[in-house]
Amino acid sequence: MPRKRKGRLINGIVLLDKPLGLSSNHALQRVKRIFNAAKAGHTGALDPLATGMLPICLGEGTKFSQFLLDADKTYSVTAKLGVRTTTSDADGEVVETKSVQVSEQQLKDVCAQFTGPIKQVPSMFSALKHQGKPLYFYARQGIDIPREARDIEIYRLTIDRFEQDEVDMTVHCSKGTYIRSLVDDIGQLLGCGAFVSRLDRSQVTDYPVDKMLTLEALQAMRDKIDEAGRDLMDDESFVELDQHLLPMDSAVKTLAGVTLELVAEGYFRNGNPVNYSQDESSIDPQENALVRVYSQQSGRFLGVGFIDSDNKVAPKRSVVWPD
Repeated sequence: MPRKRKGRLINGIVLLDKPLGLSSNHALQRVKRIFNAAKAGHTGALDPLATGMLPICLGEGTKFSQFLLDADKTYSVTAKLGVRTTTSDADGEVVETKSVQVSEQQLKDVCAQFTGPIKQVPSMFSALKHQGKPLYFYARQGIDIPREARDIEIYRLTIDRFEQDEVDMTVHCSKGTYIRSLVDDIGQLLGCGAFVSRLDRSQVTDYPVDKMLTLEALQAMRDKIDEAGRDLMDDESFVELDQHLLPMDSAVKTLAGVTLELVAEGYFRNGNPVNYSQDESSIDPQENALVRVYSQQSGRFLGVGFIDSDNKVAPKRSVVWPD
């Protein structure tokens, strides 16, 4: 007897405006329940202290979450000068306080040192894994794990406000950047210490900010469905909610696009490399390049492939569409 499916086979990406005090996983589970989705995953954790854009992938969209994990991001952050904490944010215990004798020019000069390609040592309170467990697991036990500096890039760092011991900054950065570590490093160079008192992720790649939705807005749409007693396995019940989903391929739109004829499409979906036609709007993909793959007949997104040594496109992440 086949197992009863739990949730709808709905595919897409929700741009959640994550509220303060909620973990990314808690937010993910809330969104999954609201959409009654069978499968969901987020694209890079935001601390409970942080707010802002959290793309959540539903269904087959979870196969492309890594591309958003690897995308550049923009943050609005407030740094409190004169204090260092164990976690480099407001949730940590104070470990050092100093007077703040910093001029605006000193602040600009120090921040300028952090723009461009730099090395950064991840915080012990990060989700990086060591022997299968996140670093914060060890940090909470007072265990310090040696960490190697990692290559990151700060594309833009602007000072938006500087008043006494508070600094508002906008940071556009590469994947793997820890804003708490960045602020702590800036504070150390200034000689007074600093921690993050406010953090908001305003952008992930170039996703439109005006497409973000709060949990309250999403829940209000779900409440209408429940109050009407609609069938929770019927997609027609979720029309209002589903119209806010972004397409799965929005996670990989920076890749070149190719199309497949009907016969090649079948072989590709079964895991085989096939000949392709280049999307006229895309650059010519080179060997090993990742590409977006579409059906020439239906136009639907088939997944992400790579160009092999025979100049064919081989599947890397394929979308399973119902026949």
